[in-house]
Amino acid sequence: MIKKLLFLVVVMIAYGCASQPDYRQAKKGGFGYTESKLSDTQYRVHFKAKGSDKGKAMDYAMLRAAEITLLQGYEWFVVTDRETLVDKQTVQSAPVAGFSQRYTRVTECGVLTCRTAYHPTTQFETGVFVGGSEKSEIESILSIQVGKGTRSESAASFDAKEVRANLQPKTSVNE
Repeated sequence: MIKKLLFLVVVMIAYGCASQPDYRQAKKGGFGYTESKLSDTQYRVHFKAKGSDKGKAMDYAMLRAAEITLLQGYEWFVVTDRETLVDKQTVQSAPVAGFSQRYTRVTECGVLTCRTAYHPTTQFETGVFVGGSEKSEIESILSIQVGKGTRSESAASFDAKEVRANLQPKTSVNE
């Protein structure tokens, strides 16, 4: 009975960790959004996600920019700078076996001089890697300036309510 209960708890914890929404506030440098206030009307927005979907990362950064704009009592924002960073890490999938040769440095000092010698050592290495893949992280960074009243004519100017309405994650069960 205790084993079944423990198994159920482990499954629920694993499900809870795996089912976090993509759009969320980042915690301790993790995935999600963060922002920094640069001045009364200027902010920097970061959105970090797993994978390599640049469009999704940019959309979520734009959504957070719209939310900040509305939370601060403004109506529109202008994207003054944008940057997208992709960090890829390849995980090896082929088995590895072989010898490697390294050198050990030995320094002996006498009364007047020191002598350094290098001695070769051979080492046998093996490793099996299962399920190799490429892991990616993507981060979209926006610098924005917020405003109200007559909206800027810039092509990088956005109505915050429209952006929020168009980019907000859908929570429908039927999707």
